[in-house]
Amino acid sequence: MTTALITHPACLNHVTPDGHPEQVARLRVILDALTDIPLQQQLAPMAADDDILRCHPQSYIDRLRAVSPKLGSFQLDEDTHMSPGSIEAAYRAAGGVVRAVDMVLSGDVQNAFVATRPPGHHAEQETPMGFCLFGNVSIAAKHALDHHGLKRVAIVDFDVHHGNGTQALCQDDARILTITSQQMPLWPGTGEPDDTGEFENVLNIAFPPETDGNLMRSVYTETVFPRLRAFNPDLILISAGFDAHVDDPLAQLEWDTDDFAWLAEQLCDVAAETCQGRVVSVLEGGYNLTALAASAAAHVRVLEEKGR
Repeated sequence: MTTALITHPACLNHVTPDGHPEQVARLRVILDALTDIPLQQQLAPMAADDDILRCHPQSYIDRLRAVSPKLGSFQLDEDTHMSPGSIEAAYRAAGGVVRAVDMVLSGDVQNAFVATRPPGHHAEQETPMGFCLFGNVSIAAKHALDHHGLKRVAIVDFDVHHGNGTQALCQDDARILTITSQQMPLWPGTGEPDDTGEFENVLNIAFPPETDGNLMRSVYTETVFPRLRAFNPDLILISAGFDAHVDDPLAQLEWDTDDFAWLAEQLCDVAAETCQGRVVSVLEGGYNLTALAASAAAHVRVLEEKGR
């Protein structure tokens, strides 16, 4: 067994305006930081529309295609932009998570990290937002359930911003447990702890600004990991946002690189107990390039060690 790294150079062609935090360099620094880790690298395929349609209607796909610019940039909202390469990049990002699920569930690899962009956990059914076009991790969850016949899939999202899109796309499916931790108050302003989903299948954890790694570890140990074990998933998906790092410019949590390694280790251990170690991790946020590279490398290094 081993760990897959799924990426594609087309994801570098999703170009945002100068100064935008979700920039091409994010993916470059991550891939550079992973070069010394032995991984089974795979190119992310284009997603099939059938996979995207599990989460988004055809009218939404058509709308994104219609506004895709031939030159320059098109602004979908105040944060979310498209360039000529964005549609292919978004299809590769969605296709990458589907390929990762297929590889892990077939036993080709123990776990996988999907290093693609644009990210996905803010995209709602018919609304691109927060740098995101398609709900990548939600697409992965529904593919695992519908195509592979799994009974239960858990999503753990430790990005500093609430995964509003993931919750919106998955909360009406009792087969999916969505656990998210986020700084509050912070954009997008959702993710209150009393918001527990249609089937009590959502766990939202609010951390105040300046929460450090010690408090995070305590809350995850006392709350998140027991909830995961009780759900007993067949697969664990991770929305791996690294913007809770103390050096990140978009938020005020104070985690460090070792905290992200610890989280990966603990989640892999829960997966070993519940679902034969099957984990797919998907890149979300992280906007200080140095912190992002170090944290992503620490995260993937744990995946590789657990995947041996």
